[in-house]
Amino acid sequence: MKKQVVDVFNDLAGIYKQMGDANNLYNTQYERPTMMKLVPQELSGLHILDAGCTAGWYSEQFAQRGARVTAVDISPEMVNQTRMVLGSNAEVLCLDLEEALPFNDESFDFIVSSLTLHYLKDWEATFKEFHRVLKPGASFLLSVHHPLTDLQLVENLDYFNTELIVDSWNKGGKTYKVPFYRRSLSEVFESLLAHFLIEQVIEPKPTELFKELAPEQYAKLMQSPNFLILKVTKLSKEIAYE
Repeated sequence: MKKQVVDVFNDLAGIYKQMGDANNLYNTQYERPTMMKLVPQELSGLHILDAGCTAGWYSEQFAQRGARVTAVDISPEMVNQTRMVLGSNAEVLCLDLEEALPFNDESFDFIVSSLTLHYLKDWEATFKEFHRVLKPGASFLLSVHHPLTDLQLVENLDYFNTELIVDSWNKGGKTYKVPFYRRSLSEVFESLLAHFLIEQVIEPKPTELFKELAPEQYAKLMQSPNFLILKVTKLSKEIAYE
């Protein structure tokens, strides 16, 4: 499964760098505006980990706001795209978020993970590492597939088990088979609460521009959100590892 994810996103790397056009409204007019409202305007002096950077859009925004950025992704081609976008303005690494992170304890002021974690089967090791590398009281902002929307892709549903799903994406005139994991809403919260305090739970709404450009898709998102966004804060070690 992991190799398939890497292969798909290597192929998609050239497309992802064009996320600013109207064919990518789910990113530009849905997920990103909501996520960026939760990121401080002034990031000077802060060290941010972009966990699952894809083609570097978020990393570029953080660098423009003055942050020191470390961007990571499992896809070598996505890493190359991010390096082209950021140049010397960020440290960009190719690594697996299910493995131990090559960073010192308490080295980050903020972690942002955009639409990445549903490609990981087990969150425990990842969240334990995020907790380790975050400074005390620091925040972790994440977006994932909405668990209720993913139910529509499953025929023989076993809701409380983590299930592998293969979706079809049409990008650049080509169809891609994209695997990811569906998990219950309770598992999402329980996995986070083992290490973090949940501050905000947001089911994003598409922008008015989205409504203007794609009214039918807008109506569907207002009936059933595609993404779930959460902002959490690092707990003390005593609480996190009881």
